[in-house]
Amino acid sequence: MNKKIAIVSNTSWSLFNFRFNLARAIKKARYEVVLIAPYDEYSDRLSEEFEYHDIYMNNKGTNPKEDIKTTIVFYKLYKDIKPDVVLHYTIKPNIYGTIACSLLGIKTINNIAGLGTLFIKQNFVTKIAKWLYKYSQSKADKIFFQNRDDFDMFIGEGLVEKVKCDILPGSGVDTGKFIPVEHNKENNRFVFLLVARMLWDKGIGEYVEVSKLIKAKYKNVEFQMLGFLDVDNHSAVSKEQMQEWVDAGYVNYLGVSDDVKVEIAKADCVVLPSFYREGTPRILLESASMEKPIITTDNVGCRDVVDDGLNGYLCEVRNAQDLADKMEMMLGLSDDERVLMGKAGREKMVREFDESIVIGKYIRTIKAIL
Repeated sequence: MNKKIAIVSNTSWSLFNFRFNLARAIKKARYEVVLIAPYDEYSDRLSEEFEYHDIYMNNKGTNPKEDIKTTIVFYKLYKDIKPDVVLHYTIKPNIYGTIACSLLGIKTINNIAGLGTLFIKQNFVTKIAKWLYKYSQSKADKIFFQNRDDFDMFIGEGLVEKVKCDILPGSGVDTGKFIPVEHNKENNRFVFLLVARMLWDKGIGEYVEVSKLIKAKYKNVEFQMLGFLDVDNHSAVSKEQMQEWVDAGYVNYLGVSDDVKVEIAKADCVVLPSFYREGTPRILLESASMEKPIITTDNVGCRDVVDDGLNGYLCEVRNAQDLADKMEMMLGLSDDERVLMGKAGREKMVREFDESIVIGKYIRTIKAIL
């Protein structure tokens, strides 16, 4: 009988968009694969190909009652489906899923990616989170980080044992899917594209501020934004605020998309001015793989994707003027210079960030643990 591997995240959307190729590769390696996440509009797509289980999870904050409830829900589900190894993604599964596994003697491989707003402000909640990480991760069998900064911080603060840890190149990127596409430019417009959940922490405010500066100086420059709006997050940009920006002509909001390749292909440069504590932003990997030059912040996770001046530019965190300067530098390049930047990005993705590197590490780790 094949060993059973469970893959767990806080949304079915993220399993479908970020972990599906991993799940397929594990299945191809002759393991039984079970996917676990709260039900959303992507859950049915998961269940078309894999055994899928809905799970209750409150993704907001740290409420002791809610978190005890979450741990019990994990415990009951794991006891019922009896996985041999569980792969956890996102904060709640990493912490409470691991605690449940330890009570049941189930092996765990955790992925600590993007600590978000929690580690930006150092407060009482951050202290609780660090204690929970330290307690839960002591029970994990393997811990992957998506960037060197998080790896160093967790080890430096004694939250994890170094011997259990390794660094992955983010979630990796499917370089066979995200390929360069010829695009016919409309009326010489230069398109900057920002793809993210519409959170202030993603640098949305700075991006809009820069659009006002650039549009006052340059004709035919468009600032596009793509991603979930008005999400359940204290840092979310409201629909009303977005409409104000659109009405004023600062940005063009594209809504959400299941096929981000289409919008990346139309862009001249992809921008992410995030000061969120990222893992390694998938959109930057996908854009670089499609030979798009990038402008992003010299920030955790983001800086790993850009060799400054080679495949894009790094700007200072929360500095709209520096972001504007980098955008002007991008506008000042010739088409040939931007093409060379894009090609350098593609080469970097194939060399350092290809999804096959991530999948290979996971399958080797599963085999070693079993």
